[in-house]
Amino acid sequence: MHNAEETSVPVSYLRRAGKPALAYRYSPPDPQKSHWPLVMFCGGYKSDMEGTKATWLEAQCRARGQGFLRFDYSGHGRSEGAFEDGTIGAWMEDALTILDEIAQGPVLLVGSSMGGWIALLLARARAGKVQGLIGIAAAPDFTEELYALRLSDAQKIQLAEQGYAEIPNDYSDEPYHFTKNFYEEAKEHLLLTHSQTVDFPLRLIQGMQDKDVPWETALKIQKNYDGPEIDTIFVDDGDHSLSRPEDLTLIDKEIKSLSGIL
Repeated sequence: MHNAEETSVPVSYLRRAGKPALAYRYSPPDPQKSHWPLVMFCGGYKSDMEGTKATWLEAQCRARGQGFLRFDYSGHGRSEGAFEDGTIGAWMEDALTILDEIAQGPVLLVGSSMGGWIALLLARARAGKVQGLIGIAAAPDFTEELYALRLSDAQKIQLAEQGYAEIPNDYSDEPYHFTKNFYEEAKEHLLLTHSQTVDFPLRLIQGMQDKDVPWETALKIQKNYDGPEIDTIFVDDGDHSLSRPEDLTLIDKEIKSLSGIL
């Protein structure tokens, strides 16, 4: 179900030689508000840019004249490519290409779940362009935790012998196919194995009732990162999606705060 705000921002495609074309929706800022950072939304694993958070936040930004950019990783949504071919590195490169080619001026990254991992990787790669980052149930290094805590011994054997394991999906009847290649490649992009430093504010919004990303993950990130302003905001009754009206209002409040919008 799509709202009127969403349909007024057309889908564009960023075409790349030898790589899947990437679908995105870019809402430019009001010229008089261009000093505010562009909000770039990075979605989660198997999510697309038409989700509740992305479309609702876009509507708020458009209403106040703030630029907004959302996109689909390769193999997601309207972008080309097969989901099974995706890796953390490939999706980070997708996001980096969108950031470099489409985003103008300073950027405020908003990353949901796996998108929080992608956003943190982007921030490390383009520190000078990132003015702030908001992680919503951010899940850096989730592949390690998934393997250690959620895979049974039988699934680990299946992963080793068949190259993939099937994991129940709370949001669909179709299970996740967790591949050995995806798990091994992700090791090249782990962030919590050594300390990180950022030169911009970092906000972590985390639901205490999240069944996918333990609330302790937010504390791990906060402890592992050093920077001028690193805060965690816990939502006592919040779940993983954090898509209720009060959750969305909280996220937008933090966007305005980090954007210098009073």
